Amino acid sequence: MAIDGIWSYARDSGHVEGQELTGYTVEATDGTIGHVDRQADHFGMRHLVVDTGVWVFGRSVLVPVGVMTGVDSESRTITLSCTRGEVKGAPRFHTDSETMDRAYLASVGEYYHRLPPSETPTT
Repeated sequence: MAIDGIWSYARDSGHVEGQELTGYTVEATDGTIGHVDRQADHFGMRHLVVDTGVWVFGRSVLVPVGVMTGVDSESRTITLSCTRGEVKGAPRFHTDSETMDRAYLASVGEYYHRLPPSETPTT
């Protein structure tokens, strides 16, 4: 995937343009990471801010929409192409920031772009 693809919804993700994803549960390949607190688009870099609850000590994480592999409107669930550990290892998101910094977003995009393709675990 090209680096700019990290910030775009995949055609086959099931996302419909304009669809509100706030409140949806977010699932990594190996388990739940939290729920969507908000959707945003800063500098053309579309992303989700995910509230992780107690999983990552109550902090939020920023996830580019290009790592979404599916949106299930019926179950209100979003699936990602990465693991919980990969999401946790992304550049730290500070919720107290008043504005979104372009350099921070670029570092997040580069981090997710460098991740190897994940395989869905078999049970």
